[in-house]
Amino acid sequence: MVTAVFHSLPELDPPHDPRLAAQAANDVLLEASKEIAAGAEPAKAEAPKDPQTTSRLRQRAEALLGRVLPPVLGLALLLGLWSLVSASTGQSLPSPGETWAQALQVFSAPFYRNSPNDQGVGWNVLASLQRVALGFGLAALVGIPLGFALGRFGFLSRMFNPLISLLRPVSPLAWLPIGLLVFKGANPAAIWTIFICSIWPMVINTAVGVQRVPQDYMNVARVLQLSEWKIATTILFPAVLPYMLTGVRLAVGTAWLVIVAAEMLTGGVGIGFWVWDEWNNLNVKNIIIAIFVIGIVGLLLEWALVRLASAFTFEEVKS
Repeated sequence: MVTAVFHSLPELDPPHDPRLAAQAANDVLLEASKEIAAGAEPAKAEAPKDPQTTSRLRQRAEALLGRVLPPVLGLALLLGLWSLVSASTGQSLPSPGETWAQALQVFSAPFYRNSPNDQGVGWNVLASLQRVALGFGLAALVGIPLGFALGRFGFLSRMFNPLISLLRPVSPLAWLPIGLLVFKGANPAAIWTIFICSIWPMVINTAVGVQRVPQDYMNVARVLQLSEWKIATTILFPAVLPYMLTGVRLAVGTAWLVIVAAEMLTGGVGIGFWVWDEWNNLNVKNIIIAIFVIGIVGLLLEWALVRLASAFTFEEVKS
């Protein structure tokens, strides 16, 4: 007996067609690219952000805005009020635009010189700064040592305090005729006026700084038997420096304020004389330009002294 065993035939692969294989491969690549694109976009949108970095950037932006926005608003307010006054006075006061056009013309040649009384604004500013430097330098040479002496020795303080209280309230311009009488010249009289107005802030602030030195420092100096020179250079000077620099800043601001008025009265060359000369010529635009020049120069002087004071890292000076 013969038994027949039948086995099912194995499934045969479909016949190989190159076009169908290429189409299948293209479909697979297209589907894969769609899945990658669909998966990448949500990942990019849902990328976590560092809260500390965001907070730091926000703080920096707010700090920058707090520094820039108030000055810009103040300047815009000034220009707005200026334009309003100019329009309400029938253009008797030049508008900001007219003054700006005149300023471009003035500063196109700031150092021209046609005659002693006809010079550019640059020469006038330099002449005023030279007078301020001479008067202020003489006041510093006298006022700072005098302030140290008044703060250090009670007898000298009691002797000079009545004189300082009597002379300090006098307007600096009241000393200008005395300078003209003594020095017989407008330039030394202006320097004398700067000297008088600059000396008081340096004397008073330096004396106050010496008097506020802790008594323990002086007791240590007495125990070590230090000389007066050692006490002044190693103990008093570092402690008094913030007060002294404050007096210097006040003195420079007062000197630059007074020199303009002094030059108006004495004539010659200087920013004050330039203002008065332009008023005599009824050139109001140049007067306004001179006002801005005076303010900018004073601001630069103040900034330079603040930077100098901050270099010593004293908290009293920085504040």
